Formats: sequence, structure tokens, C-alpha cells
Amino acid sequence: MALQLSLIKDLGRFRLDVSWQVGNELAVLFGYSGAGKSVTFQMIAGLMEPEEGRVSLDDTIFFDSAAAINLAPQRRMLGYVFQDLALFPHMTIRQNILYGGHGLSKSEKEDMAGGMLKRFGISDLADRPPSRISGGQKQRVALARTLMRRPRALLLDEPFSALDTPTRQEMGRLLKEIQREYNIPVILITHDLQEACGLADRMIVYADGKAIRSGRPDELIPFPARNEAEALVRQDRKPAFAACPGSSLC
Repeated sequence: MALQLSLIKDLGRFRLDVSWQVGNELAVLFGYSGAGKSVTFQMIAGLMEPEEGRVSLDDTIFFDSAAAINLAPQRRMLGYVFQDLALFPHMTIRQNILYGGHGLSKSEKEDMAGGMLKRFGISDLADRPPSRISGGQKQRVALARTLMRRPRALLLDEPFSALDTPTRQEMGRLLKEIQREYNIPVILITHDLQEACGLADRMIVYADGKAIRSGRPDELIPFPARNEAEALVRQDRKPAFAACPGSSLC
């Protein structure tokens, strides 16, 4: 399975013009805040329309400006976890997860939700509201709810930014397990170099509205293509040593 895109969008402060593809792997969009990463996700998901371009997942075309194709977000079958997680505060954990099974029969939803609670180790939290669980547990709930849709690809917009380091590492391991288990493209946004190097099978570096490089972290870190990417590496040089063994920076 491969997610492929070529997108152009004038955002006023800069022009987004990116092209890349990701297979059944865990990929990271890496770059400064404001480089166009979240906007790319919104266009993949159908929440924002590009001016030109194409987005496809295998043989399904989500968007094609030349062919006047623009599938509605609900028809794209993508899982999207926002930075704020968007859990419903008035619902229990079980109800939040059940909400992700829209379109399934009641019995299917109940069976899947029970499986998700067990899979993510949160069965004992099922009747609590989101306000009574930890940040890492909320992340598990958000992932479980998203996977209820049986997505064909998973988009995660800085999902670990509010977590402490041990919890981030735990969630990173869980995310790798999910990618292997579901065998779908999983794409994560971060501007944390250590996190990017530790998680990514493929890293796509963004700068000034462009995807300037793509490849394994140990291939990319020694060879920044532009001043902004070079500054990112220099700023986080010490974490890069531990996160990217085998690169020429180590």
C-alpha cells in the first residue's frame, strides 16, 4: 500500500508545493512549526482543498485537480489523530471509542470496542471520563477510537507533544507495534529531531513549504539540503547523536 501526493496551495505567507510517497511504514514529517506539515495532513484528509495536485492511496484517488475528483473526508477511510486528541469530555472512555465505529452494527461496535480496550490496556478505564485519565492513557483512547474505523492509513499530528519523555517513548513503541500489526502507512508530524530519528522508517524534511529531502534518518541527518534544515540539525545536535546511530553525526 502506498500513499502518494503532489500538492500546491497558496497559504499567503508562503506557497506549499510538496511531492512525496510513503509505503507500509512509519514515516515522519519533520520540520519547524509553520513549514506546512499540518496543512499537508488537512489536504490529505480532505479538510482543505489544494489548488492543484493529486492524492491517492493505492488505486483510490482522493483528490485530482485535473480530473475534478475530490472525495469527501468520510470516504477517504483515513485515521486522523489531532494534536489536542479531540476526545469528547461528556463521554466515557468506552463511549469515545464506540464513537469511532460509525457505520458498524451495534454488535460489531461493541465487539471491536471491547477488543480495543483490551489491546490498549485501558479496560479498567472504560467507565471514566477523559478528565480522569493521564495524558498517555488519552493517547491510547484516541488511537483506539481512530482504529475503530479500520483506516487504510493513519495520520498523527504531533500527538506526543504534551507528554513527558518516558510516556513519549512508551507511546512511540506502541505506535511502531500498531504499524506492524495493521500494516498500513503511519505518518507522524514532529519537530523533535530525537523523536523523528527514533521512530521513523522514512523521514520527510519540510522547510519553507517544500519537502526538501526524504529517506532514512541516518541518510538525511548528515546532509541537510538548505539552511533551515541545517539549522534544525545543529539546534538538536546532541539528541541526534543518540537517536541516529550509524549516521556520520554520531
